[in-house]
This record gives sequence, structure tokens and C-alpha cells, in this order.
Amino acid sequence: MRDTVKGFWAIVAACTVWGLSGMYYKMLAAVPPLEVLAHRTLWSLVFFGAVLIVQRRVGALAAALRGRNLGILAISALVISINWFGFIWSVQNGRAVEASLGYYIFPLVAVVLGLVVFGERLDRLQGAAVALAALAVGGLTWGLGAAPWMALLLAGTFGAYGLIKKRLDLGPVVSVTAEVALLAPFALGLLLALHYGVFGLAPGSGHFGADWRESALLAFSGVLTGGPLMLFSYAARRVRMATLGLVQYLNPTLQFAVAVLVFGEPLTQWHAMAFPLIWGALALYSLASLRR
Repeated sequence: MRDTVKGFWAIVAACTVWGLSGMYYKMLAAVPPLEVLAHRTLWSLVFFGAVLIVQRRVGALAAALRGRNLGILAISALVISINWFGFIWSVQNGRAVEASLGYYIFPLVAVVLGLVVFGERLDRLQGAAVALAALAVGGLTWGLGAAPWMALLLAGTFGAYGLIKKRLDLGPVVSVTAEVALLAPFALGLLLALHYGVFGLAPGSGHFGADWRESALLAFSGVLTGGPLMLFSYAARRVRMATLGLVQYLNPTLQFAVAVLVFGEPLTQWHAMAFPLIWGALALYSLASLRR
């Protein structure tokens, strides 16, 4: 019982950090999103590498980067880097409301991907949930004159990431460490290009080291990425999957609140129409999950 309670508060803490992380990336608005992503990748590698060293599991990382796992990890690394970039870009460019929409509809996109890729069947409640979500996205597209592409990108990449990870028999820390290790050479190459001014870039155009506050924030991105994942991994072994799934809605709810109340992003009548439909869809989806 005590472990279950600890697991519950661990997942609450993880989702709270994820939900409020937009404020962190907003403080880095002067740093281009691609540069922020490069630092997040490298500092995450430092964080996870330290964890594996303490746990004496470096050998597991070496084993993960061999054989069939390598190709799968390369694809998952690419997909999660697109997702990370999309979220950072959305926050820095006044699209945090749309980003929260993406993480709301992610479970429903994952259901559709399971149907298409694995032939999984939808029950009536799941079908109704997907239909409501499609109605919400369609209404937003018609009302705003453009599809919420960033929301769809974030939901699609995160859903695809989950499907890809199903094919990996690796723990979350080992698999994410392997992914950032594969991305690290590209991240390091970008930062060196900024520092030395190659590919037409001005020498010294990188932000790290120019200001102590920005440098500290960039370095902290490793902890911000790794800490919640460790809490999530701890919780996943101690609470029911239904609890895990329901509490995860805290993340986009906090993202939405931060976007509207802290960033002051506009909430149009079309958003006011779409979000209740999404919340209704998630209620149906959650009911279907609980019944199972």
C-alpha cells in the first residue's frame, strides 16, 4: 500500500513537471529552438549516463546499441527529437495552447495508430472518443482556416514513439540514454558550428557561455528531461495502468493553464468549442480503459 501511494505521488510529480515545463522553455525564448534541442540532447546524455554509471548498468547501454535494436532506436530517436523540437518551438512562438491540444489527443491518436498498424479493434466507446476528437480537430480547422498542424505533429510523433518502443525490450532509462547517445553527435556538431562559425554562421553565435543565467538553464535541461522520466518509471511499477493513464491528463491540463493564464495566449471561440469535445472524448476513452 505504501509503495502504491509513493507511486501515485511520483506520477503526479512527473506530470506536474511536464505540464509546467513550458515556463522553463519560455525563459529560453532568446535561444533558437534547434540550439535548445541540441543542449537538451547533450545534457540529457550526461544525466542518464551518470544514472547508469551509479546503477552499474553501462553494459546494458552498450548491449542496446547492437543488433536489431540499433535500427529501431535510431528511428525512435529521430521521432522523439521531432517531438521535443515541436514543443519547444510551440512554446517560444505563442502556440502553447495548440501544443497542449496535441498532448490531449495523443492517447486517441495512439488508438488510431494501433488500429492501422496492429489491426487492434476499437470498442464503441473508443470509436465514439476518436469521432469526437476528429470533430474537434475538424471544427478547429474550419474555424481557424488552417489545421492545427503542430498539435497533430506532437500527437502523431508521440503516438508513433510509443508504437516504436513496443518493439524494444529495454528499460526506459537505457532506451532513452541510447536515443540521446545516437542524437548526441548531431547536437554536438550543431553547437560546434555555432561556436566556430561554419556553414555561414557567425562565429560565437551560440548562447552557451555568453550569459550565466541562460547557460545554467540550458544545462538544467538534462535534469528537466531525466528527472520526470525517472519518476514515471518508478510509478509505472507501482500503480495500476488505469491510474497511470488518468493522471497523465494532468500534463496537458497544466500546459493549457500555463498557456492561457501565464503566457496570455488567446483562446478563440473555436478553441472554446474544440477543447470540451476533446475532454468529452477523453472521458469516453478513460471509461473504456477503466471497463477493461
